[in-house]
Amino acid sequence: MLTLLQNGEVYAPHYIGRKDVLLVGSKIGHIQDRIEVPANFVDVRVIDASDTYIVPGFIDPHVHIIGGGGEGGFKTRTPELQLTDATTSGVTTIVGLLGTDGTTRRMESLLAKARALEEEGITCYIHTGSYHLPVQTLTNRIQDDIILIDKIIGIGEIAISDHRSSQPTFEELAKVAAAARNGGILSGKAGVVEVHVGDGMAQLRLLEEIVDQTDIPIRQFHPTHINRNAELFEAGIHYAKKGGYVDFTTSTIPQFLEEGEVKCSRGLRMMLERGVPIGCITFSSDGQASLPAFSSDGEFLGLQVGSVSSLFQEVRDAVLQEGVSLETALQVITSNTSHVLRLPDKGYVKEGKDADIVLLDKHTLQIGSVFARGRLMVEGGTPVVKGTFER
Repeated sequence: MLTLLQNGEVYAPHYIGRKDVLLVGSKIGHIQDRIEVPANFVDVRVIDASDTYIVPGFIDPHVHIIGGGGEGGFKTRTPELQLTDATTSGVTTIVGLLGTDGTTRRMESLLAKARALEEEGITCYIHTGSYHLPVQTLTNRIQDDIILIDKIIGIGEIAISDHRSSQPTFEELAKVAAAARNGGILSGKAGVVEVHVGDGMAQLRLLEEIVDQTDIPIRQFHPTHINRNAELFEAGIHYAKKGGYVDFTTSTIPQFLEEGEVKCSRGLRMMLERGVPIGCITFSSDGQASLPAFSSDGEFLGLQVGSVSSLFQEVRDAVLQEGVSLETALQVITSNTSHVLRLPDKGYVKEGKDADIVLLDKHTLQIGSVFARGRLMVEGGTPVVKGTFER
């Protein structure tokens, strides 16, 4: 089937004007000012996109696709991601991972869920490991996991500066990062180290020490939850100005700075105003994660569940409430993430790339239709393809 999107304004994610976009199978075939398909040539679905923005499908690099271990006991283990949780949120590519719980949540199940989501229609990769060291792998070696298992593109989320981490030493984390880097080099993958950063006073110092004292480049790490508190936010600005990546967690709405509550949308504007290059910033949802609250003594107080839908909500708020341009805001969930994860076919509206497309209403920036690898998954905000066990 060919799908022709006619007369939409294209953000690729940079604005390229009003274009027609032809989807050929799973790829973007042509982007031109006007595309005419001869009558009775082939079966072509034509969609009038004249009142929409045509943008790349969103990439969410941090999702607990099989759920997370609840820090309030077994009953608080969070549920799995469903297909339409992603597609109705405009998310067409996901990276799944384990978190606090590497015991009842296993790598085998993570890999199986990733393959299931692919069978249902979206693209899904995973990281090997969890919060803790030594790393839980499938092949018993980090490097072998990344080289030999197609879906594994990195490692994580490994926790630092957190009372729930295994308190990794300089040597331990440096060796993990080296193994991930070598695995990435030998397989042509990112080999990225996804790092959970907690509320601890050490903040990003362990990563900075490794970068300063070894040959591991700063961009081997992808530290997330950078908007957790004021001190970490400031440390993130310093880290990004040195060339590192920083990742905001959209499911978390933290309290920091004198002004009070600040969401990711506002944090994005603040970082840009402070001179952080846009290419260093990504957003992720932490979808299906348990988001616990602890007392100052480390006692569990309660939790919420992260939502993939928060990813674009924060981008939308950055545009509508914070004055960030649409093409700038889109980069943190499209092209930037594609670059961090080394997924060259994702994150762009460009000929030859995967046909992952989202149509946004020009007036409200609400998600209308969503295509994943050329397949219509959502139309008019309503899913037309559902997961195997969704009703």
